[in-house]
Amino acid sequence: MTAITVNPVLRVAPAAPAEAVAHFRAGLAFHTDVSDVAAALAAGGDPGFVVVDSRSTEAWDQGHIPGAVHLPTALVREQAADLLDRSVPVVTYCWGPGCNGAARAALALAELGYPVKEMLGGFEYWVREGLEFETWQGRERRAPDPLTAPVDAGDCGC
Repeated sequence: MTAITVNPVLRVAPAAPAEAVAHFRAGLAFHTDVSDVAAALAAGGDPGFVVVDSRSTEAWDQGHIPGAVHLPTALVREQAADLLDRSVPVVTYCWGPGCNGAARAALALAELGYPVKEMLGGFEYWVREGLEFETWQGRERRAPDPLTAPVDAGDCGC
């Protein structure tokens, strides 16, 4: 008898289209990304959300998104009401994909009644995509990393 080999991608069959729609729609309700946040902020006017940097003061001082509110994850419960309006959606970020501080901050904010999304990629990808950031010394921008952002285009086209 000959064994049938199934490749690792299809070893578990893809979800039915309706299930996939529900899954991906739900994911987009919980997450946004660096490019979409940057585009919304660059459009001018009120973007309809506030960006929250959930990292420590030392991390904030190394650089942060211009206009972001500094609210470390550990202080969300005691300081959110003083810094944020519950009627305005919040987008949290931390260092990057290897850090879950933004998810923990988003959870704490949601538990307090704030509408919230997590920004995938965090500060790492903000900088790697060549976007402007602030430090105590002023604003900076680095060249885009060609592995994370198109070097000669305004956006990735996704």
